[in-house]
Amino acid sequence: MRTHGAPAATPPHARASPSHTDYPTDTSTNQCKRNPVDAATVNVNEGAVAMAALLLAESQRLPGHKGSVNVVTFNADGNYCLSAGDDRRILLWNPRREADADVPIKAYTGHNERVLDLCVAQDNASIASCGGDRSVLVWDVASGRILRRLSGHSQRVNAVTYAGTSNSVLVSASYDTTARCWDMRSRNTAPIQVLEGSADSLTSLAVSEHEVLTSSVDGVVRTYDLRMGMMVSDTLGAAVTNLALSRDGNCILAASLDARLRLLDKSTGGLLNTYKGHVHTQFKLGACLSHDDALVVGGSEDGFLYVWDLVESERVSRIRAASGAVSSVACDPRRLEILTGSHEGVVKLWTAKPK
Repeated sequence: MRTHGAPAATPPHARASPSHTDYPTDTSTNQCKRNPVDAATVNVNEGAVAMAALLLAESQRLPGHKGSVNVVTFNADGNYCLSAGDDRRILLWNPRREADADVPIKAYTGHNERVLDLCVAQDNASIASCGGDRSVLVWDVASGRILRRLSGHSQRVNAVTYAGTSNSVLVSASYDTTARCWDMRSRNTAPIQVLEGSADSLTSLAVSEHEVLTSSVDGVVRTYDLRMGMMVSDTLGAAVTNLALSRDGNCILAASLDARLRLLDKSTGGLLNTYKGHVHTQFKLGACLSHDDALVVGGSEDGFLYVWDLVESERVSRIRAASGAVSSVACDPRRLEILTGSHEGVVKLWTAKPK
């Protein structure tokens, strides 16, 4: 159900966090642009899957973390990847190099609590991270130096992403129910906007041109139009733990604690598709769309990586990826390769190869 709200932004101010909660169908023809997957060639196997004349199998194991891996991501061109977790470290990897691929290129340390999210600037020169210490840190990739330390949230920061032209804005989302926008061109440490309206912890972020999207434990996906100063809310019911946008920007993928991934039309809030079969009732788990918007990829609490056909919503892969929950996933921006991070502290690269 979509509702329209009051103006999105308010002046920065302290706000008390409410108590934290543990962690309708509309058909539309506005489907995400994608390349078709030949479902007739698909076989589901544990450990490997035949998919459109391709084999998806583990190609690299990166065991650098102590404790849960909370986030994995590729850099902008997909040549490198990063991971971060409960050990307070961010690790930079080249997962495809022939020698010592399982040894990180660099480690970034500076958080005082676990790292919960990170993002990479489009020029690959900087990264931003956030976590349990209520801070957002901006890092120089080459030197490992902390460029900015942004403080303003009153509770842990669950998500961070770059936005704006040339990544001129950084957006963070917190357990304190607010999202904050920070000007990366200014030395001012105060946020330029505070986005409010959530009744519970914010869990994830996505950005699209002049819009900021947030997910919340209150079961609502909110879209803030910063240009118009308005907000629309899409109520899904169950706590929403992760958001991702399709490459064309038309669709929202939302992961919820009712073990459902929902594909929404961003312009209308209409439900386009639902993906199920995985286990998702307790933890924040990652989900994303493949580089061509053909596949939906999601983690699961049963230790498997799940892949569905976007249009048909049929499961095309179920791969044993970890002994514990698969907490984070990321899709290479240029090819069919997938990163997974898990509660057991291991990052894995899954690569599509010819049969």
